[in-house]
Amino acid sequence: MSSPIEGTPRPGQVPHPFAELIGLVHRSARPGHSIMELTPRPEHLNPNHVVHGAVLYAMADVGMGAALSSTLAAGELCATIQITMNYFKPVTTGLVVCTTEMVNRGRRVANFRSLLEVDGVRVASADGNYAIFKPGVA
Repeated sequence: MSSPIEGTPRPGQVPHPFAELIGLVHRSARPGHSIMELTPRPEHLNPNHVVHGAVLYAMADVGMGAALSSTLAAGELCATIQITMNYFKPVTTGLVVCTTEMVNRGRRVANFRSLLEVDGVRVASADGNYAIFKPGVA
């Protein structure tokens, strides 16, 4: 079953106002994995009439966070440490699908790989690292 992040959250999931703002839909999640989708709108385009790289970056960032969130223990949070984004082809139209897999998860850091495609054609990829922590604990 698919549900938008901004709609009724999955058990334990909080609403995501930024995802709602850009129209990002959370199609699938299981521990260490997520699938995000976005249909480009005019406000996603840069002056060259292609989807702005920040939109694709946001898809990977939110996808990585969603993949990690499903593995967190009670009281744990996560935050982006670093993401490296590679852009291969311009996106103008079509459904953008971002598939994220956890590569490795330690006690305090998790690593991810996201692949972004339109109609089965890879348009970008991202590698990211996330901190895992409990608020107030050093």
